Amino acid sequence: MALNFHQLHIFYTVAERGSFSAAAQALHMTQPAVTMQVQSLEDYFGTKLLLRSTKKIELTEAGRALLPYAKNSIDLIRDTDQAMSTFTKQLKGRLQLGSSLTIGEYVLPRLLGPFGQEYPHIAISMKVMNTAQIMEDILNHQLNFGLIEAPVNHPDMHMEAVMSDELMLVVPSGHPLAEKKSVKLDEALEYPIVLREQGSGTRLVMEEQLKKKKIDPASMKIVMELGSTGAVKSAVEAGLGISFLSASSVKHEVALGLIKVVKVSDTKFQRHFYSIYLKSALLPISAVTFLTFLRERDLQQWL
Repeated sequence: MALNFHQLHIFYTVAERGSFSAAAQALHMTQPAVTMQVQSLEDYFGTKLLLRSTKKIELTEAGRALLPYAKNSIDLIRDTDQAMSTFTKQLKGRLQLGSSLTIGEYVLPRLLGPFGQEYPHIAISMKVMNTAQIMEDILNHQLNFGLIEAPVNHPDMHMEAVMSDELMLVVPSGHPLAEKKSVKLDEALEYPIVLREQGSGTRLVMEEQLKKKKIDPASMKIVMELGSTGAVKSAVEAGLGISFLSASSVKHEVALGLIKVVKVSDTKFQRHFYSIYLKSALLPISAVTFLTFLRERDLQQWL
């Protein structure tokens, strides 16, 4: 009997989750199937790897010795998929992902065309929703992975930066700041401001940068909080206030002269876009290929 990678993956997930039931849920398997695979692995090595009790499982000395090798095997498979993803032009299948609003509405549409030309047999199904909804769908195995605008901490999620972006100061075309080439942050914050709702990736990035500048976000003259980038843009166009938005989201309005982008001379609101997926999951090669495609493209090339 040869060593089975699938069994190593299951063993690692049980050890990480602390129970067979939690591992079964994460792996989308039945609990008896998980138990059977771990027992087969123990039979292969001829030793117990886990001590079972009614409350929790514990690793034996052999289990503790095996754990880092099991993790390395999973990392190796992921690295192999990533390395080979650039050569798999004939891939077929459907890729299901979730995307936060700015990425899904303004960034990915410009990238899906080039991706479709390179990989015409991969169909993409994308849900545009907020980060909390994306994480819930990933945890419930409804999505392979998600793309979000701000980092999150979750014990079951793997997260990595895949693209870069920058928030820009945007003002109505008739605003006092509109004719200036650049302003300082303090000057900009003297004016009424329209923001995305609390918890949005765009707002989190902006508020974190303000805190680094020793500015209390609560001191801003917020006149309106809105649930989408499109609504914020409409409010800025109507002269209700200024805002900070992704440069990719206002290109159309800037071209029409409805909104002006003004450089903030003493602050950069730079950020990353992140991919997230279950630590216990091995992404399908189509998902690995898509993420590799995103990493290899300079975002500005397509915007």
